Amino acid sequence: MTTGYRLAFIGGGNMAEALIKGVLASEAPVTPEQITVGEPDASRRTYLADTYGVATTDDNGTLLARADLVFLAVKPHLVEPVLVPLQDHVTDQHLIISLAAGVPLTRLQAHLYADSKVVRVMPNTPALVGQGVSALSVGPGVTDKDLLPVQEVLGAVGLVVTVAEAQMDAVTALSGSGPAYVFTFIEALADGGVQMGLPRATAMQLAAQTVLGAAQMVRDTGTHPAQLKDMVTSPGGTTAAGLSALETGAFRGVVMAAVKAATERGRELGA
Repeated sequence: MTTGYRLAFIGGGNMAEALIKGVLASEAPVTPEQITVGEPDASRRTYLADTYGVATTDDNGTLLARADLVFLAVKPHLVEPVLVPLQDHVTDQHLIISLAAGVPLTRLQAHLYADSKVVRVMPNTPALVGQGVSALSVGPGVTDKDLLPVQEVLGAVGLVVTVAEAQMDAVTALSGSGPAYVFTFIEALADGGVQMGLPRATAMQLAAQTVLGAAQMVRDTGTHPAQLKDMVTSPGGTTAAGLSALETGAFRGVVMAAVKAATERGRELGA
């Protein structure tokens, strides 16, 4: 565990709240008094202050004076208008961690001074329930020691992996967009149950828990999904019939195509 550090969040939306909630509930050496949130919406500032005991402000320049780690938790189109006014406030004591999808390290550093330390992170929405995954890539000058507190904060809401920045668009397409694909699958699985006579609430409960349990088996056993699939599939049985229908609909190919399409769109946005 690292020694205490001060966190700042520029933007107080859902992802910032998930990180605040997670880190305060974890063993990371951070107290509410060490967290400041810059948020333009007054009602949101009040909510965060009352719920988590953190300091809030609508002045990002003031916020930086109280921070070591600065999480840029804004939409991609807001990165430039947020960073440009802060250029004179960022110093070598700051580590800037961007959660803005599709914004490369070079663009982030272009709005700061030349030697700014920048980390790019792609989190996903299951962080809101402590089951997220965050992929990070680092800019020049960022050391392993610099990364330790970042990994602690992100680790408080799920898995953390490090990737080359060239792989970040694929990460965004897989784990960033992936929850939407899984939600769609859960909805379709439940709809199938309803079609076959199950009550809607029961079908949704069964579908969600089935996906959760199957995912945990893959993660915890380390067994290849194909092997786990074969464990469920008896010759001539119901699962074999269902898998045949999925193959007829090119299920795996469609999912792979979705990741490919999202990756290509991410590259377009990044450019």
